[in-house]
Amino acid sequence: MTTPLIRIAAALLIGPDGRTLLVRKRNTEAFMQPGGKIEAHEQPVQALARELDEELGLKIDPAQARHLGQFSAPAAHEPGFTVQAEVFLLEIDAAVSPAAEIEEICWIDPAADSDRVLAPLTGEVILPFYRATCLATC
Repeated sequence: MTTPLIRIAAALLIGPDGRTLLVRKRNTEAFMQPGGKIEAHEQPVQALARELDEELGLKIDPAQARHLGQFSAPAAHEPGFTVQAEVFLLEIDAAVSPAAEIEEICWIDPAADSDRVLAPLTGEVILPFYRATCLATC
């Protein structure tokens, strides 16, 4: 039996100081990449642009988003589901603030271990991928 999928677009947002932005949704503990579910009529990068605007007030140029790949992990807040993410790298130099269902944001050093509770996709997949492939070449 296969686990049901939640298809999302997520951003690895890198600030001018090299730190990455993580978000925590209201009534949850785990921090994760910003982004959200891809609607039936959307391309992943369009979903990402919409979600970043809704959740952080961040307007992006989709053409600047570099697709890193598709990654999967157990969903952090929906037991029995797998989250399948189209992940995009974006360098930003803009103020962001939590909106919609986002309760808290934080900037972390993506090369270091975090003392925050991280969603499986973030802590076990995206950050290790970034450390292994992007820190030197992205």
